[in-house]
Amino acid sequence: MIDVNNLRKEFEDIEALKSVNLHIQKGSIYGLLGSNGAGKTTLLKTLAGIYKQDNGMVKISNQSVFENSELKQKIMFLADSLYFFPHTTIKQMAKFYKDTYQSWNEKRFTMFNEVFPIDVNKKIHRLSKGMQRQVAFWLTLSAMPEILILDEPFDGLDAVMRQKVKNLLIQDVAEREMTIIISSHNLREVEDLCDHIGILHHGELMVEKELDDLKSDVHKIQVAFKESPPQTFLQDFDVLYKEERGSVLLFIVRGKEEKLTSYIQKLQPVIFDLLPLTLEEIFIYEMRDVGYAIENIIV
Repeated sequence: MIDVNNLRKEFEDIEALKSVNLHIQKGSIYGLLGSNGAGKTTLLKTLAGIYKQDNGMVKISNQSVFENSELKQKIMFLADSLYFFPHTTIKQMAKFYKDTYQSWNEKRFTMFNEVFPIDVNKKIHRLSKGMQRQVAFWLTLSAMPEILILDEPFDGLDAVMRQKVKNLLIQDVAEREMTIIISSHNLREVEDLCDHIGILHHGELMVEKELDDLKSDVHKIQVAFKESPPQTFLQDFDVLYKEERGSVLLFIVRGKEEKLTSYIQKLQPVIFDLLPLTLEEIFIYEMRDVGYAIENIIV
């Protein structure tokens, strides 16, 4: 549904995106991760048709996005920094959205007032940051987009409201096959929501996989032997991290679980544990592998 090929975007002397290739299926929830300054927001704005690429192709349903007003009717971009017209009420902004988006659902807007219990006659600029974020989701979901692009979307929401919003997003994906692209530094939330993951670093897409495949390819192991392990231990595997904890060795290894398990068991270890990794841990070790060092800081 969304196809990005050899995308490049430059700002003066900064190359923000370098030959990015990206493929997102309809009805999926795609998590875009990356280091600070990796180009995530630039990529999201290019997908939304806010920026025009310098080179390459950005297509949604085989149509170019930039200056395509018909296609943009189906796309909503919820930015990290929210913007509403000055001194407008929720009701006035709802009218603007209704006049702008053909898919606006007035019944849905009214129904969502139970989820977001805020007086529609309140001026938005007088609301707290968290309540403004609620209004943004309220208006966005009432417009019923086919593609929803989210940049740090849960910032300011309390735990209960975060869960409510996540439930609404999942419901729209299940019932309407809405496609979601989400960038967030809260990897636990990305892990809860997303089925596909892309990791961006210095404007280049390093990894693009289904979340389950990503987790199945990276493993944390604890191992100990009666004697020192052979010098060739794990040399045929991609070791992302190694640490010695007394006689116990800790490794983060990329590879197939069956092959890794079979290899270690043949060496008859005294201790061998294969431990689950969170998305946050996978991200940290993938970033370490490309030189984005995580230093131990002693306070």
